[in-house]
Amino acid sequence: MRDSRRIIATAAGLTLFGALAACSEGDPGTGGNGEGDGGPMGDGEFDLIGYMAQDMSNPFFQAMEEGIVAEADELGVEVNTQDGRQDLNEQNDQIDTFIQQGVDAILLNAVDSEGIGPAVERAVDAGIVVVAVDVEAQGAMATVTLDNVQAGEVACEYLVEQIGGSGNILLVDGTPISSVQDRVEGCESVLEQHPEVEVVGHQNGDNGRSEALSITADLLTAHPDVVGIFGINDPTALGAMLAAQQAGYDDLTIVGVDASPEAVDALESDSMFMGSAKQDPTTQGSIALQMAHDLFNGEELEENPVLVPTEMLTRENLDEYESW
Repeated sequence: MRDSRRIIATAAGLTLFGALAACSEGDPGTGGNGEGDGGPMGDGEFDLIGYMAQDMSNPFFQAMEEGIVAEADELGVEVNTQDGRQDLNEQNDQIDTFIQQGVDAILLNAVDSEGIGPAVERAVDAGIVVVAVDVEAQGAMATVTLDNVQAGEVACEYLVEQIGGSGNILLVDGTPISSVQDRVEGCESVLEQHPEVEVVGHQNGDNGRSEALSITADLLTAHPDVVGIFGINDPTALGAMLAAQQAGYDDLTIVGVDASPEAVDALESDSMFMGSAKQDPTTQGSIALQMAHDLFNGEELEENPVLVPTEMLTRENLDEYESW
C-alpha cells in the first residue's frame, strides 16, 4: 500500500461525509485543493448543478444520482443529469452546455480522466466549481472516489487465495480512467508477490458486460487453461462469467469491483462469481455535492481527495451486506 495515499480510517462512508461537512471558512482557488486568493466561486445562490455520468444505463451511476438528488433536496438545489454514453466528445459538449446554462457546479464522472481536462478548464475559467466523482478528472477542484488501488488489491488477494496461490488467470481491463487504472495497479501489485500466478491474457474493454463477454470469449479460446478472472468492475466480471459459462467452464474463480445488486444476485446463486470489492456510489454522490457546495461558498475542504476505503464482499459475509 502506498504511504502517500490518504485513506479515511472509517468503515462507513457516512462518517466521511460528516467529516467533510465540518469545514472551516477560507477562499478557494482553482488548483484543486480548496486554497487560493480568490473569493467564493459563485456570485449568487447555489441552486443549479450538473451531474455528468459515464453511462446512465449502469445501475452504479443511477445509485450515484440518487445520492446526489437526495443531498440536493436537502440543499434546495436543482440537478441536471447528463449521460456521457462512454463518449468523450459527448461529455465535452455537455460541459459547454452547462457553461452556457450558468450552472453553479458540475459533478463530473469522466469518460476519460485526462481527455476531459480542456473542457474542465473552460468550466473553471467560467467560474463553475468542478468536482470529480468516482474517477479523477484533470483540472477538477476536488475529487471523491473509492480507494481504487485498495479495491484492486483486496479483489486480487481474494482471487489468489481462492485459486490456491498458483495458476493462469485473465485480467479483463477497461477504459482510460483513473479508477480502472488504479484497480489494475492494485491487482498487479498483489500478483507481483505471487510469481506462480500468471496473467496469460490482459485486454481492455469498455467497462460493460457485453464487451467483456466478447473479449473473454476470445481470451478463453486463446488461453483455455485458466483458473481465475479479475474484472475491473462487476459488469465486466459478470460478462466474463457468462463467456466462461458459454465456453463450458464451471469451476473458475471470478472477482470484480462494486458489490452491485447484480453481484449480490450472482453470489446468492451457485455461480463462478466469488466476490467483489465494495463501493458506495450513493454516498460518493452526496459527498461530492457537499464538497461542491463548500467550495462555491469559499470554504476549505478538510480532505481532498477523499478516498473511501473498501473491503471484499463474498459469500461468507453476504448476509451482513446492505446493497446499494
